Amino acid sequence: MSQAEHPDRLKPEHEVTIEDVRQLMGASTPHFALQLRERIRALIRTLPPEHPARIEGEREIARLNRIAFAGEVRGQPAEPGLEPLASVTPGQTGN
Repeated sequence: MSQAEHPDRLKPEHEVTIEDVRQLMGASTPHFALQLRERIRALIRTLPPEHPARIEGEREIARLNRIAFAGEVRGQPAEPGLEPLASVTPGQTGN
């Protein structure tokens, strides 16, 4: 994944929206969390603190920080008798 931004978002007249932030969030996985965090940070950098897109972006940055270092659990729990992988166990980062 590149940290390059969509050309329309780079236009000086483009007003950043919550939808811009959500489009970036859609691809979030632990593997790409730090790259996405930086793209969102750059996107909202000039917005005032009360701007809805900045509020959403800061919320997403916090989530991306969590999943980047602790992983993310999706789907079903492990079957009885099987241990989940350490990398996807809440609160563990593996060995």
